[in-house]
Amino acid sequence: MTITTQLALLNNLSPIEFMRKHWQKEPLFVSSSIPNAATFIDRNTLFELASHEGVESRLVIYTQRKWDVQYGPFSKPFLKKLPKKNWTLLVQGVNLHLQKASDLLNSFAFLPYARLDDLMVSYAVPGGGVGPHFDSYDVFLLQGEGCRQWQISNQNDLSLVPDEPLKILRRFKPQQEWSVNPGDLLYLPPQYAHQGTAITHCVTYSIGFRSPSAQDLTHRFFNFLQDRVETSEQYADPELRATRHPALIPTTLQSSFLNILKNNTRWRQEDILQFIGEDLSTPKDHITFEPPSPALSKINFLKLVRKYGIRLTLTSILLYDNLAFYINGERHHSPPSKNKTLLTLADHRKLPPSNIEPFSANILYQWYRCGYLHIDQ
Repeated sequence: MTITTQLALLNNLSPIEFMRKHWQKEPLFVSSSIPNAATFIDRNTLFELASHEGVESRLVIYTQRKWDVQYGPFSKPFLKKLPKKNWTLLVQGVNLHLQKASDLLNSFAFLPYARLDDLMVSYAVPGGGVGPHFDSYDVFLLQGEGCRQWQISNQNDLSLVPDEPLKILRRFKPQQEWSVNPGDLLYLPPQYAHQGTAITHCVTYSIGFRSPSAQDLTHRFFNFLQDRVETSEQYADPELRATRHPALIPTTLQSSFLNILKNNTRWRQEDILQFIGEDLSTPKDHITFEPPSPALSKINFLKLVRKYGIRLTLTSILLYDNLAFYINGERHHSPPSKNKTLLTLADHRKLPPSNIEPFSANILYQWYRCGYLHIDQ
């Protein structure tokens, strides 16, 4: 995305200005941010995706003041027979399946890929929506085809209606509202209450961001450490004495256990940095990769790279820090400062036709054989 279109995307704010004035601070509404947004994804494409195994989809129906949530996949005939009002279909991770959706998500690459989550796309009939709610993460809401009403509130009361399948705010008090049209964009910081209601049949793109809780992050880190514990140490107590209180935990046992745990649960800063890179580059559990069949030889692979270039698959996540590259949960120790080829691939998700130096060629061919990238034909 060029600087000009980035300025249009953010209402003539530069990315630097947007981050300073709005990011996690206050909402921003932009009229006609991406004028051709209505052409990206239509209802039939979304229905097709929602019919597939391995694609996360939900159907939310509001009838008689009750919310009902169903989970896909859904057959296209079933979706076409739904009522004319008050339902919405939501499909997660559309960027993992459609190049146009991935390109749209990359329009927000002034934010780190490590923070970007996915592109959710919803299709709603008049009256459709998911009720007044708040998200724990930042979100950009881009209107595709049709018209939707957005209401937002910076209210402190975030209590929820009990016993509902969705997190519906008990008392929603709108402070601002817009009727949005194709190409309009609304940015909301975390914890901002909002409600979107379809006025006509409409498609809405939701660009969401990762925001793990401290509990989830800590849990994943300890799982990471568990796989790295290597010790032959085993508890022994040759000096144990007979006792009249068998239910009492001996202090000598406590001391021995404490020493074992202290000796085997230490970690260095390098361990934490490796965990961060591997964790953030790990795709969601349902994502799989298909190696090429038959695979090109390395010589033929490099010939085609010189002719066409390469591109990461839609499902691949390639990140880096000062020490290493991380792709789909794997660490490759190669300082980015000394490997401009991989650096370019990571930042742009593709490489133009070019000759590849031998070291990078070995890594790229390995990733090609794993199904992480393909020739950009």
